[in-house]
Amino acid sequence: MSNNRVELRKAKTEDIPAIAKLAETIWHQHYTSIIGTDQINYMLGMMYSYESLTEQMTQKGHVFYLIFENGRCIGFISTSKMENATHSYFIHKYYLLQELAGKGTGTAAFIELLKELKPEELRLTVNRQNFKSINFYFKNGFKIEQVADFDIGNGYVMNDFVMVWRR
Repeated sequence: MSNNRVELRKAKTEDIPAIAKLAETIWHQHYTSIIGTDQINYMLGMMYSYESLTEQMTQKGHVFYLIFENGRCIGFISTSKMENATHSYFIHKYYLLQELAGKGTGTAAFIELLKELKPEELRLTVNRQNFKSINFYFKNGFKIEQVADFDIGNGYVMNDFVMVWRR
């Protein structure tokens, strides 16, 4: 799948080290001012260890897409089908290198994702203080459906919006 300069490629388990490295870079670039370094390190360990990513890909039904621009891997998306829904998906992860923010790359990747999934509905959660990402999702047709807080252990809570996109 490609959109002039942006291409999505389904990831394989061999891509896990690249996904983990991208996550570490992107999370420290983007989330330090929102949740702090300690929570970032905790969440990276919880969600991006080799074991966790393998489980997500092989047991939880998460499909990862690597995002390429001009042949360079610049981010990734992870989705899974919603239970009991043919054309509804949950976006677990949607991350691009910070240097590409505001340049249309995220929207180009979103258009490619729509072509791939052909969804009727997409859902995701986003930190309520993550204003850049919230604005990106608004710009691409998402609406806030509810406020949700998730206890993720070790004294940390994710304070999120649940956002929904419908065709």
